[in-house]
Amino acid sequence: MKKLFALLMAAMLLVTCAFTAASAEGEKYLGVMLSTNVMSLDTNLATDGESFEVIADCIDGLMQMDANGAAIPAIAESYDLSEDGTVYTFHLRDAKWSNGAAVTANDFEFAWKRIAKEAGEYAYLLDTSVGCIKNADAIIYEGADPETLGVKALDDKTFEVTLEVPVSFFPSLMYFPTFYPINEEFYNSLAEGTYGTSPETFLSNGAFVLEDYAPGTASLSVKKNDAYWDADSIKLAGIKYQVVGSSDNALTAFRSNTLDVVTVSGSQVGAVEKDASLSSQLKVTGAGYLWYLTFSQTANNANGYLANKNLRLAITNAIDRESLVENYVMDGSLDTYTAVPPQFAASSTTGEDFSADQDQFLDYVGFDPDKAAAFFETAKAELGQDEFTFTLIYGNNEGDEVAKVAQAIKADLEDLLPGLTVNLQPMTKSERLDKMQNDNYEIALTRWGPDYADPMTYLGMWITNNSNNYGFWSNAEYDQLIKDCTTGAYITDYDARWAALLQAETIVMQEAVIAPLYTKANANLIASGVNGIQFHPVALNRVYKAVVLE
Repeated sequence: MKKLFALLMAAMLLVTCAFTAASAEGEKYLGVMLSTNVMSLDTNLATDGESFEVIADCIDGLMQMDANGAAIPAIAESYDLSEDGTVYTFHLRDAKWSNGAAVTANDFEFAWKRIAKEAGEYAYLLDTSVGCIKNADAIIYEGADPETLGVKALDDKTFEVTLEVPVSFFPSLMYFPTFYPINEEFYNSLAEGTYGTSPETFLSNGAFVLEDYAPGTASLSVKKNDAYWDADSIKLAGIKYQVVGSSDNALTAFRSNTLDVVTVSGSQVGAVEKDASLSSQLKVTGAGYLWYLTFSQTANNANGYLANKNLRLAITNAIDRESLVENYVMDGSLDTYTAVPPQFAASSTTGEDFSADQDQFLDYVGFDPDKAAAFFETAKAELGQDEFTFTLIYGNNEGDEVAKVAQAIKADLEDLLPGLTVNLQPMTKSERLDKMQNDNYEIALTRWGPDYADPMTYLGMWITNNSNNYGFWSNAEYDQLIKDCTTGAYITDYDARWAALLQAETIVMQEAVIAPLYTKANANLIASGVNGIQFHPVALNRVYKAVVLE
């Protein structure tokens, strides 16, 4: 992709502005592509980047991200930290909900206790694998009283959080939507299950308010919140989102000035490179997502054959990742050979990227037909089976390159592992997630984006019984290493913790718990005159608070 990156350094050319989306009052809105439908605007139910983006448009947490991804004040003007690093006291600014009610510390206490009580998929961010909030584990996993969670509104403007142990990156967790507030009185006034399903059932305290939305629809809009505490800094009148199902349609929408911000992949990237009027508007950004294969390792599926480590190692060594990114994804994505992807987590003592060495696990993962064949022969002998048939599920609404990647993986595996048959089964993202969460699949092509800038955002997934441990894999040594890094021996020894995390990743790779494929980049087309979109590989991929339309 050297040619692509060279183009990114070229001088911008003068082109026609878009900004064709407009409000009823005729104000210019930014037209933005979404790859899939928003799944939920409820912070206890949202699990996808599209949903998190829209929620973050409309709601501020205690902290927000600056242009470099650092945590800076939002609803919390400041905070104090106890000497032992376990008690945060957040001091809230004057802010209003969109119904005029004041934003209070109780809004945070209520929302966080609700997350713990209902134990949604992202409730683990509160537990001792990540946030280490006092008593979160007992509430989430044992049904303890939510009132015992270590959070307390000391008064309307003071919110206290007590942790089990110090967590060095805790402030950066605060800009993730799971930790956003909800107005308790408003929530309790709604019919059960309706929160966040329409503009009338959703409150904003952020830069924008929800203007038009219904679950399952392909479009939605938000408009500037004039009551926002930082309204003077918001120059954008609003955003009109549109779900676009293919890269080809995305490019068409951009050419016709229907949308101002789209992502393209595959052959459309090449078309952009060759078009002088478009190439200057191309901006490649790290999306942070690791695409990988996960394997059900229980006896529920395909006789439990995928519980065999050598069979999984055969599969991961038979996939040509370089070909995937060069010939099918084609947007600057990086072929990846580690469980923690590169370019998002750096050591605080050395500054070194945790996954800078992409060759460190090539004994276990890579593209090596000879190794793949050897692992396959061993697996066949161990299982007493010469032929295997598996179904690979993938999302049919997650970008048109995903289907091409699935087809390429099928071709690689069937070519290099004679006797292995792969049937492809496309489905919606929500269906895919449901099958993985309920162990109703064999192999899945899936992705995970980092929620915070630490390797634990990936490595925490493979703890026994974690809700995102889709392979239902369990390893006592691994669990202990993660425990040592979160609540045990290494919580205040950063270098020792870093080494232990690498040891944990080594186990994941040796056991072929997953088959990493590529770290996603986004090839963005951004209309001339659109300035100030902040792109991040962590937590929130796109932030619009600083956008100016010229």
